[in-house]
Amino acid sequence: MSLSPASDLLDRLRPRLGWPVVVANTIAQIGIIVTGGAVRLTGSGLGCSTWPECEPGSFTPQFHRAMSINPLIEFGNRTLTGVLLVIAVLVALLVATDRSRPRSYRWLAATPLLGVLAQAVIGGITVLFHLNPAIVATHLLISMTLVALSTWLMFRFREGDAPSTSLVDPTTRTLVRVLVVLTAVVLTLGVVVTGAGPHSGDENVGYRFAVDPWVMAKVHAASVWAFLVVLAVVVVRLRRAGASGRLWTSALLLVVVTLAQGAVGYVQLYTGLPIWLVNLHMLGAALLTAGVSSFVFATRTRGPVAAQGLPAARAVESV
Repeated sequence: MSLSPASDLLDRLRPRLGWPVVVANTIAQIGIIVTGGAVRLTGSGLGCSTWPECEPGSFTPQFHRAMSINPLIEFGNRTLTGVLLVIAVLVALLVATDRSRPRSYRWLAATPLLGVLAQAVIGGITVLFHLNPAIVATHLLISMTLVALSTWLMFRFREGDAPSTSLVDPTTRTLVRVLVVLTAVVLTLGVVVTGAGPHSGDENVGYRFAVDPWVMAKVHAASVWAFLVVLAVVVVRLRRAGASGRLWTSALLLVVVTLAQGAVGYVQLYTGLPIWLVNLHMLGAALLTAGVSSFVFATRTRGPVAAQGLPAARAVESV
């Protein structure tokens, strides 16, 4: 029996709107990285001089003849954050309130909202501390984490709650874990490379990390090659094991995204880091994160979802 008319309404809406909402959340989490990249690459990190207001006494940019486009870009990114917040609230209402699912699943559904709220605060701290590079790096890495968790939630929404069963052998499972660790290394080094280069986020301070950007680019590239080698080994093992269906498809898509991302990285490096290519590389990083999350998800299963969007079993609480 439902606890209230509100829960009745949510139960009716969930089968119809739950899936579109979790998909929209994943897309929006990727989109905010792209717009945040635009802020950084155009030197608009301090386009709004304060937070939560854009300018003292005003939540919107103040229009005048001497103004640049930077306040508009920064304000646009803040506005998209508001859209993302609305989507995250819908995810929390429609998905995190589903008491037919395990507690761990409901906590997973709450992470987009908790993450967006945390990111809003961190974004404000970033402005107040004049784009401190460590805070900027944390801001982006949390966004990447939210992309990974949102992708996982998106697929988890249509999966049952039976005990998790691995679809790969123990050695391949270990290699997949190594791949996850390397993903974190690649993303972290990528953030350092950007912060060490001319697109660190503020026109007045070109280089925010006191390291050689060329050396860091080489270290970052080495980590990408290590990622690619491990991924190649995993794909070969899956092929020999006769992998098919979603597992094989997700593996091939991850290979394509990785190769494309690597190509964009080398092209941007040797063409003088044009802004549009660097932002494309940031989009690629978000897609790579989603691709890794999708692939890891495909290496295990909890069975199908029963009729009316309800899980087939509730035997295990872990995600």
